[in-house]
Amino acid sequence: MNLPHSARRFVNRHVNRTHEPTLVMLHGLLGDRHDWARVAERLEGISHLALDLPGHGDNRAVQVGSFEAFHEWLSATLSDRGIVRYCLLGYSLGGRLALYHASRQPPGLAALWLENAHPGLPTEQRPDRIAHDERWAARFAQEPLQEVLADWYRQPVFADLGAAQRRRQRDRRRHNSGQAVARMLRATSLGCQPSLWQWLADTSLPVGYLSGLQDAKFHALANRLAATAPHIHHAPLEGGHNLHSEQPDKVARQLDAWYRALR
Repeated sequence: MNLPHSARRFVNRHVNRTHEPTLVMLHGLLGDRHDWARVAERLEGISHLALDLPGHGDNRAVQVGSFEAFHEWLSATLSDRGIVRYCLLGYSLGGRLALYHASRQPPGLAALWLENAHPGLPTEQRPDRIAHDERWAARFAQEPLQEVLADWYRQPVFADLGAAQRRRQRDRRRHNSGQAVARMLRATSLGCQPSLWQWLADTSLPVGYLSGLQDAKFHALANRLAATAPHIHHAPLEGGHNLHSEQPDKVARQLDAWYRALR
């Protein structure tokens, strides 16, 4: 698979010259690779790579039409960079994409770490979610981005954010392309994602899950996941949906502990 030049641009503060895995980090919808900067600068001795998702940042022009297409894109991107062994960390949308990629059992994946990411809906709930995400996608594609972002950050999942925090998020995300975000949202709607609860219960891959105590929905989801898959390392942290932004020190320490356990 030939990658466009934009897909080859990334943040990698530590070049891996050992047999140890590289920590590959995937941000959420509307974000970019720089979202991980405050965590990355706190990682001691861990080779790491933060990628822009398709439709975001320097990969704004890259399009994937499905979860499987993303899996192929990520596999090619890592191969292009010479990454043979890696751990995968994903937040929200990035976590769902990381989870799907892991379920395809790619060679070299040493561990999967998720931050407030959904394992998938029951089949009967997926059509409603696709319709829900289509309404947002249509708005991102057709309306002024600042107006859509203002409503986006009023969703219940962001209830822990104060007015100033919402304003900062809108300002940080205003450089996105509404059209590119709409394409990615349609391709990777939670309604299009297969349920991977059973895969998580059965896998022998080391899996960790970070949940925010103030993110009621995803903290409850993480507790349910830990009950059905006791081998998953659930680490609840003080904070809301965006833990790596709110608690970079605690997130980095948890990643360091999980990483060292692989050695």
